[in-house]
Amino acid sequence: MSPLEAAAVAIALAMVACNIREIHWGWPLAIVSSAMYFFIFRDARLYGEAWLQVFFAVVAFWGWFQWLRGRRGDGSALRVARLTTRGVGLCAGAFAVSWVALAWVLDRHTDTDVPWWDAFPTAGSLVGQFLLGRKFIENWIVWVGVNVVSVALFAYKGLWLTVGLYVVFIALSVVGWRTWKTRLA
Repeated sequence: MSPLEAAAVAIALAMVACNIREIHWGWPLAIVSSAMYFFIFRDARLYGEAWLQVFFAVVAFWGWFQWLRGRRGDGSALRVARLTTRGVGLCAGAFAVSWVALAWVLDRHTDTDVPWWDAFPTAGSLVGQFLLGRKFIENWIVWVGVNVVSVALFAYKGLWLTVGLYVVFIALSVVGWRTWKTRLA
């Protein structure tokens, strides 16, 4: 446990609290915590997770814009909504393809000892981040799955403070689902 990990945990918790409440300031907090976690995960040889943090930081600018100015396809304001059946299928397909592709890259081109376990939360997070940015309630279900696998992965790597954070993230994902369910458009 390092001071960097402790600070990243605190900022990440504030970020999720903002996301649950639909407060757009969660996005800049995501940028900061992602930058910190890049170094934490890189040092733990979790390269998929490390590069995911770069993706999170970049996409946070997009998410911030979406929450401030985003619109639905019909021009209405961006509000909490459900995915269509087609949307669920597209997200599941995107996850499956991303998971296999990322695991292959990590296995062939890095010295990670857990390519499939590293790739799973990375692929799920790509889908979850898109859904969160567009305020689809299903993002919270995706985050539960990502966070459960991440707890095991980070425990294996000895990142105990981050394990605790992700256990809290599981609970916060349930809270997020329930809170957003009351806000469905």
